[in-house]
Amino acid sequence: MRCYCVAEFGEPLQRMERPTPQPKGTEVLVRVSHCGVCHTDVHLWHGYYDLGDGKKLELSGRGVKPPFTPGHEMFGEVVSVGPEAPESVIGRRGVVFPWVGCGNCAHCREGDDHLCATPRFLGVFSPGGYGDHVIVPSERHVVEMQGVDPALAATYACSGLTAFGALAKARPFGPDAPLVLIGAGGVGLTAVALLVAEGATGYTVVDIDDGKLSVARSLGAPATLNARAPDTNKQIASAGAPATVIDFVGSEETAAMALGVLRKGGTYIVVGLYGGALKIPLPSIPLRVLRIQGSYVGNLATFEELAALVSTGRVPAIPVERRAWHRCTETLEALEAGQVNGRVVLEIGEEQ
Repeated sequence: MRCYCVAEFGEPLQRMERPTPQPKGTEVLVRVSHCGVCHTDVHLWHGYYDLGDGKKLELSGRGVKPPFTPGHEMFGEVVSVGPEAPESVIGRRGVVFPWVGCGNCAHCREGDDHLCATPRFLGVFSPGGYGDHVIVPSERHVVEMQGVDPALAATYACSGLTAFGALAKARPFGPDAPLVLIGAGGVGLTAVALLVAEGATGYTVVDIDDGKLSVARSLGAPATLNARAPDTNKQIASAGAPATVIDFVGSEETAAMALGVLRKGGTYIVVGLYGGALKIPLPSIPLRVLRIQGSYVGNLATFEELAALVSTGRVPAIPVERRAWHRCTETLEALEAGQVNGRVVLEIGEEQ
């Protein structure tokens, strides 16, 4: 099999040849056709998360060590199965659910593999979709999405699931409980698409890029604001102080904005991993009765629920650009520079 790997943190990905893995037990082997390039891949490529104040969370100390094959937003076809997996699933085409846990801890036993303390996430701790084949724990982890373009479908493994999970934490919301979404990148735009699918109207999308805000409006976002405007907070307040702010960026600047506009008793949901430190006077949390909550992808049951919703055709498609496989490093650089509107998906096997 062929794969593009992080051979050294921060360096261009290297094309490598490796033996095609053989499935064991309940495992299935998936031939990958499409793989989304996610902002998490940028952090994995560099090998750290920014913790603010000059501190870093070094991923090499967390089990992410070069060379490794990134890519956790995969669509493909089951081409072989282990001896304990049903042969009838050979030929199944679907999205690979990548958030695999240890299988033994309390979280995994409850079905919340994404909360596992010793995970085996595909494309992070186990080989992922920048390779043309990937081993998946069972056929349940290959989820069909009827009538959905494979390139778009691949993005739901992370962008879609992340947005879906964050919106679930924000409920209830509506005209009487204004909602603010910060960030109109791939995840934020997917959140807009999901809100459009359910007919929600009481929300505002905030970003610093007018191009991304234009895409949000084209999807159906009822209101958008550029965060660089001097009176952004006042404009948000004019529509009613939000009950919930979902931050799809996760920077010190967006955190300050979110906490500055929330109503008393409001909730700040942090999704993005841009980096930095949260700085807030502690007395303001009890005095304003604020809730600060993190949101991180979701479990397999939630993903199956999302897949069923997307398969209805009610969720508008966000922009997806297809690129040849070998352009993975170039794409990571563009994503880091904020030059991507919507999502970029690699066509695996397309070298030129």
